[in-house]
This record gives sequence, C-alpha cells and structure tokens, in this order.
Amino acid sequence: MTKPAYSVDSRDRAFEIKFLVDPDTAGRIRSWARQVLPADPHGSGRYEDEYLTTSLYLDTPDFAVFRRHGSYRRSKYRIRRYGACDEVFLERKMRTRNVLSKRRTRVHGEELGRLVLSDADPDWEGAWFLKRIRIRRFAPAVQVSYRRSARVAETAMGDIRLTVDDSLSAIPAAGLVFRSGGGDIVVRDRAIVELKFRVATPAIFKKLVEQFVLEPKRISKYRMAALALGLVHLPPGHSILDTDEGDAAVCLPSCKC
Repeated sequence: MTKPAYSVDSRDRAFEIKFLVDPDTAGRIRSWARQVLPADPHGSGRYEDEYLTTSLYLDTPDFAVFRRHGSYRRSKYRIRRYGACDEVFLERKMRTRNVLSKRRTRVHGEELGRLVLSDADPDWEGAWFLKRIRIRRFAPAVQVSYRRSARVAETAMGDIRLTVDDSLSAIPAAGLVFRSGGGDIVVRDRAIVELKFRVATPAIFKKLVEQFVLEPKRISKYRMAALALGLVHLPPGHSILDTDEGDAAVCLPSCKC
C-alpha cells in the first residue's frame, strides 16, 4: 500500500460485527463480496483487494489490557503497518458494545523512536499517543500479522466495509520495531470476517449474514495471539477460540485459579 508522506490524524466511529468462519466459508464469502462490492482502493493482488496487515499491540507488564482490568477494559493501543510501507499508524481503539471509536495518526516508521523519549514535542502529531501510553505504562507485547481481503462501498448512510482475515500469525514483540517473518500461525482452521458500517446494518450485510448463516462473535486477535505465544494460558477445557469479551476465566501463567 502506498501512502502520502505526511502525517494525518483521523477519528472515526462505526459499528463493527465479527464472525469466526471455516476456510471454505471464508472463500465463499470472498467470492460473494467480489461480485457485489468494490475493492479496497489500497489493495493489490489478482482482485486488487488484498494486503498484509501487521500490528504491534501494547499492554502493561501485568497484561491489564488482556485481563480487561478496570479502565483498560474497553481500549486497545497498537502500532499498525500495511505491507512493507515506511509509514505506520498509531492507533487507539475504544469499544462500547458494538460501537467502535478509533483515533489514528500516520507517521513515518523512523519516528517510532520518539515514543521512548522522556519529553514529547507537543507539535508532533503522535504526541497524544505517547502521552497515553506513558500514563498507562504500555510497551509492545505482541506482533500480529494476517492476510486481509477488503471490499468497500459508499452508501446513503455512510461508508461500509467487509473484510476477511486469515493466516493469522504472531511473534513476541521486540520493542518498537517490526520483526521480519510472521511467526507461528495462531489459528489454522478459521478466518475472521468483519462488517463495519455507520448507522443501521446495511441490507447487503443482512443478506450476507442470512445467506451464510453467520453467528456474531466477539473476537480479539491480540488475545488469540497472546494465548498462542504462551504469554497467558487458559483454564482446562477452554479453547484458544474462547476469547470473547465475556471470557473472564482467561489467566496469566502466574494465576492460581
């Protein structure tokens, strides 16, 4: 993906619904979407809708975000890169039920070193991000990568977006750098479908859900990755896929439950 070489700060609110599907269903959904929705303008590949997404997820030393402890419950901070682009996005995601609020700032990858400085330049576009991760004692915890195909459209009620993510892999973070290689595959027999829209569920998405008999599920790629890497563990009888918003039984390795 090619991006303009300047920083942009944006804020967005949308509804987001996720589904966990098997590879066959994911393939059929991709084919269906390619017939009814335009390709993401930043995509490439045969259908011009594919790209690699890599994110550094931040957490506290005691994994307060993973454990959804107090005020850490509803927000995630990450640094995202598309493909091998020199520019990255500093992002904060906040969720209230299905409503997703996102703030993101695009900066050059070389500027990530600013995030370890004791004093932030208030004129730097990423100063807000540095201020918040310092207050919350955040540091990179996990690097997550996956292949995404994305289809989009403009409607009378705002933009809509359908994505299918697979080949989800993870590797422990090594500071504020993106490591080469995707690491170990987290989930081999599932793909993640995401629907995003501004107001009411679009008719085309209702048709998709009905046609493929999809059941919404709260899914966290970060939580899946942290579990797969052994940074945390699940109680006996639980699966790595049991990582939705209501799963309070997930434990740190030191937990005695």
